[in-house]
Formats: sequence, structure tokens, C-alpha cells
Amino acid sequence: MMFRTRALPVLAAVAALAGCSREGELVVDQGVGIASVLTTCPAVGIPDYTGDVTTFRSGSDRSVASLDVSAAMTNLRATCNETGEQIYSEAIFEVHARRTDLRGSRTVTLPYFVTVLRGGNAVVSKRVGEVTLTFADGQERAVATAKAGSFVNRADAALPEDIRDKITRRRRAGEVDAALDPLADPEVKAAIARTRFEMLVGFQLSEDQLAYNVRR
Repeated sequence: MMFRTRALPVLAAVAALAGCSREGELVVDQGVGIASVLTTCPAVGIPDYTGDVTTFRSGSDRSVASLDVSAAMTNLRATCNETGEQIYSEAIFEVHARRTDLRGSRTVTLPYFVTVLRGGNAVVSKRVGEVTLTFADGQERAVATAKAGSFVNRADAALPEDIRDKITRRRRAGEVDAALDPLADPEVKAAIARTRFEMLVGFQLSEDQLAYNVRR
């Protein structure tokens, strides 16, 4: 399945930021229309179609009458510690659920995944966790909080020195490449792609559940 994420912009691998950086980040601003920050922290987001899950009372009936529980991830918040050789990112999120049968108390456990991608398509790691929601008798809605974390090797997320030099080299007026954006250089773009990581969080869906989300 192709992942399309709704990433948190503050942790994007290449973010359009001007005049704002943290220690350890590579700031590109050389007077040629470039204002970007390259950080070793992964982008964090929820892939399309994986932020919601719906269960039904009947295995084959997908009508509204058969709907059992629906849940959605929301309020995804991420932190990143990039001080060591292993960069640790953690995402905290809420799950809001609703049930159709309000009789009796009930506990519902939903699995979710945390996947780390490199370069947009290479899976580095994947783990599955669980979030538990508790409905009181007569209660229609329930909310729970969960978290997911991942590690990335700093060496894999850092640009090689020759690429850093190519990006940050000061260009003087009259030079052939003075008006060129170094980030558009194919070699630079490929190097940045190799160091770009994403931490993706979503519900661990069955094929039927994913297909249902896509059709909605």
C-alpha cells in the first residue's frame, strides 16, 4: 500500500522555515531564494485511510444497521530527542470512539502500528501496539490516549559532509551557479532523500477495513 501522510510540519525533514533553527540543524540561507532547515528528526504523521477504523457486528454486512464501533485518531503530537547517536521520536495521540449499542459496560481494544520509513518507501521498522477504550453502561463515546516511539540512527539521518558543503557554499555574483538552487541538484536531492525518515502511526487494519475506508 502506498503511504500518503499528513505529516506534522514542525518535524518535516525539509521544512520551509526562515530565521528559525535548533542546534545541530543545517540552515540554508545564502541569498539565492533558499530558506530551509534540514533536521535529523523524522517527519511524523498518519497515513491516508489508516486514521479511522470501523467494526461491524456481522462479518459480511457493511450496512449502517450492522455498525458496531467506529474510532478515529486525533490530536497527534510529537517530540524528538536528537542529542544522542540514536534519535528518539515519540508521538502521543488520542483515540475517540463511538458505539451503537449502549447496553452494558464494554472494553474495546484496537491495534495500531508505528512504522519508520526511509526515503519515502523503504520500511526500516514496524511495531504494533494496542489502545484500550472503556465504555460505561449507557455511554456512547469513549476516549483513550496512546503513544508510539521509534529510533533512527543519527549517521543514517545526517547528510555527508560533501553534500553539506555543496548546499552551504557561499556563491558570489557572476558565478555560473550563483542563481541556482543547490537543493535542486539531483545529487543533493538524492542524498536528502536517503536521510529523510518518517514515523507513521495508524490503525492496524485488515484488508476489509482498509478497503472500507478507501470506499467511504
